[in-house]
Amino acid sequence: MGAPKQTLGYPSRTDAVFALRRQGLSTAAIAAKIGIESKTVTALETSAANKRWKRRAPRPSEELGRTVIFPVDVLDALGPHAARRNMHPNNLARLIVSTVVDEKMIDAVLDDADDLEGWA
Repeated sequence: MGAPKQTLGYPSRTDAVFALRRQGLSTAAIAAKIGIESKTVTALETSAANKRWKRRAPRPSEELGRTVIFPVDVLDALGPHAARRNMHPNNLARLIVSTVVDEKMIDAVLDDADDLEGWA
């Protein structure tokens, strides 16, 4: 890994990516603004998230699980919120779903109890 490359007034490209993500920019918009490919934006975010997550032992749910595919627009919408927490949008999506399940908040979040009569 080379030295950090100052970008858009930030000490590194990663810092620039997170700052732009906090402003609500999409992956494509960040890539265009910095002058890099979209896959590089994703790689920088993932690398930073991986460094953060390596500081603690993974929970069993992170080691054993099933794949869930989220639409790109959902992950893009999570981007600014994930950046504020210095994590990847995928990790934030996982955290949100886990929290809703662990705290038994599914009915409160979905608010569809009237439509469920006769089920279960």
